[in-house]
Amino acid sequence: MQFADRLKPLQFNVFAEMDRAKAAAAETHEIVDLSLGSVDLPTSPHVLAAIGEALQDPSTHGYQLFRNTAAFRQAVADRYERQFGLAIDPETEVLALIGSQEGTAHLPLAVLNPGDVALLGDPGYPSHYGGVHLAGGEVYPMPLLAKHGYLPQFDQIPSAVVDRARLMVLNYPHNPTTAVANLDFFRRAVAFCQQHGMVLIHDFAYDGMAFGDRPPSVLQADPEKTVSIEFFTLSKAFNMGGFRAGYAIGNRDLISALRSVKAAVDFNQYQGILRGAIAALQGPQADVQERLAIFRDRRDAFVAAMNRIGWPLETPQATMFAWAKLPPPWENQSIEFCKQLVAATGIAVAPGVGFGPSGEGYVRFALVQTPEQLALSVDRIAAFLKTTLKTAASA
Repeated sequence: MQFADRLKPLQFNVFAEMDRAKAAAAETHEIVDLSLGSVDLPTSPHVLAAIGEALQDPSTHGYQLFRNTAAFRQAVADRYERQFGLAIDPETEVLALIGSQEGTAHLPLAVLNPGDVALLGDPGYPSHYGGVHLAGGEVYPMPLLAKHGYLPQFDQIPSAVVDRARLMVLNYPHNPTTAVANLDFFRRAVAFCQQHGMVLIHDFAYDGMAFGDRPPSVLQADPEKTVSIEFFTLSKAFNMGGFRAGYAIGNRDLISALRSVKAAVDFNQYQGILRGAIAALQGPQADVQERLAIFRDRRDAFVAAMNRIGWPLETPQATMFAWAKLPPPWENQSIEFCKQLVAATGIAVAPGVGFGPSGEGYVRFALVQTPEQLALSVDRIAAFLKTTLKTAASA
């Protein structure tokens, strides 16, 4: 059987390899999975109530076309006016999505021709790369380095690459590095894309999960929405990952193009989920702040435990993750470190190279356990490191 060439760049998947390593380790250990960013806290009761009530309404049981998403799109527009002071047309500048990953993976199909270049952060979220590959585009990885605050350096992109680039993807607060970007940075990014005729995608999945000032929307730097589109998911801050609710917001031509791609692929999700999403966006936000406080406590406990065992770790500014530079002798062996760690201890973490070449030498921890469990996990990691250091010294 012959398959399309477009699948070739997608065939090697670090995380599939780690899934096999976790399955093997589960035969002898109880797995503590710190590798996946799936929020482990409950969805707010008022959100569940809205979904539950919809189940008894027969009008929600059919296909949901664009017009059936009007109330959700209005709730999104209201949220942006309330939080960012931005005027949004819900009819032309908002599109309901089945999670933000649908948008970041499908929009390249609308804006890239085969051979066009997309500028992506390295390290970055894997679906950003997958969407470009499926569209026949070429990826130019923008290195995101600690010395630059994990921000891309636009002046270091070769002019020959810039001439062929049609798309840039940003993601702040950033997965996996946890970095944040300020409004001045987004203004520079918007100006760069305007100057060179590029579309600017901002994956804003971690809005609502910053431990300091609220991160800016890219649309604050591009209020006329000249080149920008932003994606948001309710999976993180609202703990609705399994419900698959998200949206695109921004330039009306990009929204229209993405809507055309979406129409060829799927309808919208169940109306009850959209009603739950509306309840999340419009309802009380106390639960969101409580969840954020829980992740702050986890972050602080984890950072303290890591520093205690001699693995220095900067305090993450946002997200549910910690991005840690590997200690000797593992500096450039993130996959092997993760495989041996889970085999020896049952603790699963994500290898940095799975997010791109610049992620090699790092691992990502998802803080989806209690502070007590995180501290115990760090103790087991310390024992593992001690054993491997002894082994390396005697080799």
